[in-house]
Amino acid sequence: MSKKAKPAAKPAKKAAKSSPKYTFFVKKAVQDFARDSGMMVGSDAYDAFNMTMHNMLTEAAKRCTENKRKTLKAYDF
Repeated sequence: MSKKAKPAAKPAKKAAKSSPKYTFFVKKAVQDFARDSGMMVGSDAYDAFNMTMHNMLTEAAKRCTENKRKTLKAYDF
């Protein structure tokens, strides 16, 4: 009895560098805000908003680390 060799496992796809790992907001809240302002939200706006939040949090975490803290505070933003 000969065993067939299993094909090599495909490497897992990595997320694009430009997309954050987390979603930092609730889409419904953005939609409600836009509706109350008499506007609509384009589908690309969510990615842009999430990327902006990601960049803000990354910079705040960097300042926090540089100041030898582990707690994000309001003035880090």
